[in-house]
Amino acid sequence: MQRQRRIGAPNRRNQMTLSFAFSRRFLLTGAVALTAVGTALPIFAQDVQKGGTLVMASLQKPRHLNAAVQSGLATAVPAAQIFATLLRYGADFEPQPYLAESWEFSDDNTVLTLKLHSGATFHDGQPITATDVIWSLDVAKQNHPFSSMLEPVEAFGAPDPQTVVIRMKQPHPAILLVLSSALTPVLPKHVFDDGQDIKSNPKNNLPIGSGPFKVTAFEPGQHIILERYDGFFLEGKPYLDRIIIRQYQDANSGVLALESGEAQIFPLLDSTRLIRRLEKSGTMTVTDQGYAGIGPVNWLAFNTKNSALSDLRVRQAMAYAIDRNFVTKALHSGLSKPAIEPVVQDSIFFAPDVESYDFDLDKAKALLAEAGYGEGGNTLQLRIDYIPDIEEQQRAVAEYIKAALAKAGVEVTVRASPDFPTWAQRISSYDFDMTMDQVFNWGDPVIGVNRTYLCSNIREGIIWSNTQQYCNETVDRLLNQAGVEPDLAKRKDLYAQAFRQITADIPIHFINQVPYHTVYSQAVQNPPVSIWGAMGPMDEVWLKQ
Repeated sequence: MQRQRRIGAPNRRNQMTLSFAFSRRFLLTGAVALTAVGTALPIFAQDVQKGGTLVMASLQKPRHLNAAVQSGLATAVPAAQIFATLLRYGADFEPQPYLAESWEFSDDNTVLTLKLHSGATFHDGQPITATDVIWSLDVAKQNHPFSSMLEPVEAFGAPDPQTVVIRMKQPHPAILLVLSSALTPVLPKHVFDDGQDIKSNPKNNLPIGSGPFKVTAFEPGQHIILERYDGFFLEGKPYLDRIIIRQYQDANSGVLALESGEAQIFPLLDSTRLIRRLEKSGTMTVTDQGYAGIGPVNWLAFNTKNSALSDLRVRQAMAYAIDRNFVTKALHSGLSKPAIEPVVQDSIFFAPDVESYDFDLDKAKALLAEAGYGEGGNTLQLRIDYIPDIEEQQRAVAEYIKAALAKAGVEVTVRASPDFPTWAQRISSYDFDMTMDQVFNWGDPVIGVNRTYLCSNIREGIIWSNTQQYCNETVDRLLNQAGVEPDLAKRKDLYAQAFRQITADIPIHFINQVPYHTVYSQAVQNPPVSIWGAMGPMDEVWLKQ
């Protein structure tokens, strides 16, 4: 085996160096999917002040706290504090030691061996061993909604208590990213392996974890209280005594909490009106860093089995009739960026030479006429759905699209859903014509992109699968090849080909990147702005007294 080892104290941001060959090794074998937003994380020369309580404003309301069986922001933010993962990432897509002190790939990139941090313990004081790690990874493989992220894994092994071996049936360039925050938490086998269904296990509500903070209270819809774990395996961390994640009903309430001093940080804020308001406060820092790993995209999805929308010309006409610049500049105050393909602009897989369908109303009308609609033809009537309770990014854009398509001669009815389950049921059962949607890249196309386009993922009843019922065997072949290609340049070319074909077929018209921002008070030091943001461990965050 060729040994590629991270040298230095784990999790010391920007204090570790890599040789060119080593850096390239991880570019070729690791999941380097997006470049970081902004500059690298700062190194604070001043002495860290330990202690204090950080109050986080949140709109997310998790059902439970076990991220091994539940995807999404709501669970991932607290879970990243409660559970450690094998690796972590900083402000760029470069893996860093965490629970694993070092790792190496075999010559053919199908075997990954990791050495665990010695002396690490769970919150009940029991040692964290390789047995716990492989049991946890198997739980995620069997139960996590992102089935593709561990699908290439054939077997897990533990030759000794401090060594984990992952054997794969083919190279899996995304594997290092998969082993990081928000995706594969390390659970205590002696606690969770109790014969109960892991998805409904009541221990998911107040789990014993392996991370920098232990959960002491979870009141759904109200708050989550996380206390410092004094036995955390990174000496001297975490710096904070406590994190309270306080859940608010709406963004206005969360912002008021920030302004009054009730809360010190508000991640995942996407209201551009409120972001602009806080930018003017003079007492808050507002940043768009911390979302490169999420890669959030707002888009308009078409039901390609709809009698009218099955016609490529009609889908193209819809796209040409929509002015993205109006959305990003007028509706979003210039804070969002246009989206033109499955990945965000900051992704290293972003391919600029795709069909972007820039606004052209005359072309939209001409294509509709060719398809037998509009002037001299039949009146095309369609419905548009949207995710409820996301006003600016979903409802407002849906209303704009209604008005924009009217100018092209298409009658659109905006259909509201009373709640998220209703919307999800409608879309996943194909009871829609068009829908607004908000989908994340999740750091690597294998995790967050393939699921939307693969023919095999047309799965009725499952939201955020291929609900467009789009199937192109060429796209399948390209995405599957890219998912196992260890050479980064070749991988980028395969994705570029796939994205060109997807945008040509246009099962989805991409509108904008969701303008997530984090706002925090001047007291917050070393804020969470890694690629995972608040979905990464906050053991290095501290409060200036």
